[in-house]
Amino acid sequence: MEYNISDKLKVMKPSAIREIFKSLTDPRIIAFAAGNPAAESFPAKEFALLAQEILEKDATKALQYGITEGYPQLRKQLEDRLAERFGCQKEGNTLLVVSGGQQGIELACKVMCNEGDVVLCEDPSFIGALNAFRSNGARLVGVPLAEDGIDTDALEKAVIENPNAKLLYLIPTFHNPAGITTSLGKRKKIYEIAKKHSLVILEDNPYGELRFAGEEVPTIKSMDTDGIVIYCGSFSKVLSAGMRVGFVSAPDAIAQKMVVAKQVEDVHTNQFFQMLCAAFMERYDMDAHIAKIREIYKRKSGIMLKALDEYMPKCVTYTRPEGGLFLWCTLPEEIELSAFVKRALERFVAVVPGTAFSPDEAAVSHSFRLTYATPTDEQIVEGVKILSEIVSEMTQAK
Repeated sequence: MEYNISDKLKVMKPSAIREIFKSLTDPRIIAFAAGNPAAESFPAKEFALLAQEILEKDATKALQYGITEGYPQLRKQLEDRLAERFGCQKEGNTLLVVSGGQQGIELACKVMCNEGDVVLCEDPSFIGALNAFRSNGARLVGVPLAEDGIDTDALEKAVIENPNAKLLYLIPTFHNPAGITTSLGKRKKIYEIAKKHSLVILEDNPYGELRFAGEEVPTIKSMDTDGIVIYCGSFSKVLSAGMRVGFVSAPDAIAQKMVVAKQVEDVHTNQFFQMLCAAFMERYDMDAHIAKIREIYKRKSGIMLKALDEYMPKCVTYTRPEGGLFLWCTLPEEIELSAFVKRALERFVAVVPGTAFSPDEAAVSHSFRLTYATPTDEQIVEGVKILSEIVSEMTQAK
């Protein structure tokens, strides 16, 4: 297909802008709000050994500038893994290493969308992506999310009603914030709709390695025979979030412009951390490492769901994820969400209100997101008890 590269990217020339990312946490709070991976999932001892070796044997390469596309060894390892594990790396596609999956999302929008163009997305959707689209002047149109993925009838209607839609952004596997997985049937239908209407799909898959229940579902990228899918992944949930190392597999014509856009933003992703990722993948069994992480989240999600089943009033519904970090709770309409969130924070439990994940910033929500990744097992139970008590108090008050 012919790609409609955005006007601003057609004429942009390379330069350098550095981005600094900071994250703050409050240790007094039971952090059901954070999207951070579990601390026990980090391979700190292995990283210490590998880092020492890299700096002793190859310090100049590790501390020098690198190429924008990414550290060559890591790119080759990722190409092989994506091909074998997810069926993603196809002929006619280029793999780029980016500074976290967030940058991959932002670059895709910057390349594909002009000011005022529409990005279609699930409703609710990942707040980081929504803000990236907004920052590039895109107009967001949300499509309702069902238990098995985006409503495909509503999607086709939205595509027809928005002829200037350039991107369809999806998190089909272990959705953030909803925790659901899009069915195979819907993935095929989504691809058919996008192909029919010459719409590029941005498939965000940062949690795809973290399945702890159910059966694997093929990625949409693995179905891509027409060059209409940009695939975005990350090491954040399987090695380290703080390293900010992600990757994108995109049709060559799109990837070339993403390289130019990335040069404008940060020149290249941290060279030392790229080498550290490559060394880990070469030295250690990546699948065995990920299997341990899956067990962590299987246990933690089980603790949270058991506590919700035991303590939460039945008027609250919640998803039961098969992987990833999140589940999605919905309050009865009689409970005002902002008041609930405020009461929770006053009792040192932090949750994210559903309004944060809405493409329509004026929309009303009765839902909130929980994560089981960062709190301790004891905090999970305590936090759920507190939230359950607040629900009971607020419903009885009515």
